[in-house]
Amino acid sequence: MSQQHSRQESPLPSATATVTVFASPTSWIESDALAQCHQVAALDGMTHVAAMPDLHPGKGAPIGAAMASTVLYPFLVGSDIGCGIAVFPIKLKRAVPAKLAARFPDLDRALDPEQDADDPAWAVVKGEIPAGHAEGLGTVGRGNHFVELARIGTVFEPDHASRLGLATDDLVLIVHSGSRGLGERILRAHTAVHGAGPAPDPGAYLAMHDDAVRWGSLNRRLMAARVAHALGAEPAEPIVDQCHNLVEVRDGTYLHRKGAAPGDGRDVLVAGTRGTPSYLVAAHAGPDANHSVAHGAGRKMSRADALLRGRAKHTVEELRRTPVGSLVVCGDRQLLFEEAPTAYKRIEQVIADLVDHGLATPVATTVPLVTYKTPDLGSTPQRDQRRKRGRS
Repeated sequence: MSQQHSRQESPLPSATATVTVFASPTSWIESDALAQCHQVAALDGMTHVAAMPDLHPGKGAPIGAAMASTVLYPFLVGSDIGCGIAVFPIKLKRAVPAKLAARFPDLDRALDPEQDADDPAWAVVKGEIPAGHAEGLGTVGRGNHFVELARIGTVFEPDHASRLGLATDDLVLIVHSGSRGLGERILRAHTAVHGAGPAPDPGAYLAMHDDAVRWGSLNRRLMAARVAHALGAEPAEPIVDQCHNLVEVRDGTYLHRKGAAPGDGRDVLVAGTRGTPSYLVAAHAGPDANHSVAHGAGRKMSRADALLRGRAKHTVEELRRTPVGSLVVCGDRQLLFEEAPTAYKRIEQVIADLVDHGLATPVATTVPLVTYKTPDLGSTPQRDQRRKRGRS
């Protein structure tokens, strides 16, 4: 573990936050991402920046970091407030990827409270929709978001897995998505007036932030229910649902997480790639890590680089069938290349770094069967093809 300190030249006395990187010397950590960590460490009120092994550069702030401060900075959470990963058990008689891939619903098309009032997925909504934000409900979004049908692979901690109701070869739905347009609206309203500055009224920001976090969690449940019904299964409650873009008020400070999952005694799904396993871990990170763990493999290529290199090495069909035998549903060819497994770090190294630094214990792997990104019109169910498409 490397302990690094950022210093800022200033005519006034100022304390400088510590930066701790939880990665081995052989792990791929970009210098630009480290530079962003030190820029964050120089902000007023910052006390400690914990960088996870999936650290990579983001827009204005590093992704894969947990940042503690006495001042609340909305830009350190970003626009996708409430983004997270949930895991839902699902029971199917037979799991044939080719057949199931064709049955996934169109998760670019939002559920309309009036036009889709009879959709059984609404049963998971208890009470009011957070912030009354009906736009984009039940949609996955773009970028690295996905819905995946997977099977439990290797079980490292049978007792822990059993407590979660999991055993080898069980099936799960993994949903990675956030607050869609709601979080973006909240950040845009702040930056239009204050730029990258702090929230002038932390309480007002946190009230909107909390709505977005609840909305993201509800949206993951809605998508899981839509997919379960489409595959002929009954929806289930999530056994894991951890948000990795949020602010937590902890010990009198604001703990900002951007691409970092809460790691204080919780179960977390650390996402791999479309062509590798993901890892369900028991997290037990302490204050040095800002009580956080990695949220995924982390990018090692920019989207532009992944697109350029991917087109030189792979065909579209190669990327739709992964090395683990799973299928990728994605009608957006550019996104297929941008999200290719080779664009990401090795998930095994990320997990090894978490273990070596005492932040988490692997419980089980999940192996992809079908990963949904965007609808492939050739296999979209008739019911959704007839409806007007809406992209939010």
